[in-house]
Amino acid sequence: MTTRLSLFNSPLLLGFDQFERTLDRIAKNSAEGYPPYNIEQTSDDGLRITLAVAGFTSEDLSVQIEDNQLVIRGRQTDDKSRIYLHRGIAARQFQRSFVLADGIEVIGCSLDNGLLNIDLTRPMPEPKVRTIKIEQPGPSASGAAGPQTIDVAADRQG
Repeated sequence: MTTRLSLFNSPLLLGFDQFERTLDRIAKNSAEGYPPYNIEQTSDDGLRITLAVAGFTSEDLSVQIEDNQLVIRGRQTDDKSRIYLHRGIAARQFQRSFVLADGIEVIGCSLDNGLLNIDLTRPMPEPKVRTIKIEQPGPSASGAAGPQTIDVAADRQG
């Protein structure tokens, strides 16, 4: 049995266990090699993912968002009417996934000359500053802070 060392095991990183699960998904998805893709920045808040899907029609492809993942699936079927003397381009299926950060939205998708373009936008978050009030414990009747007793039975009746 091997023990796995967590990157997010520090007590200073509270609530980051979701990131660890996301990194596990990314590692699993990076093993996929088909179809090849590019990711480019198109503007300050715009991104484009381009997948090389030569031979696929728009009916062969589906683009969906599932639990903060952009999932692209392709499914081709063999044309039984064709007789091949050499078959170097096989009909195949694929699934390619991209994990999306919160706030990223798909704004468009197009198929052009064998390239599937998926346009995304990532709104720039505005910095938020919130001041937390520091409470001071009040003095008890005797002047010293001590344990307080609450009558639970009295609260249940009324």
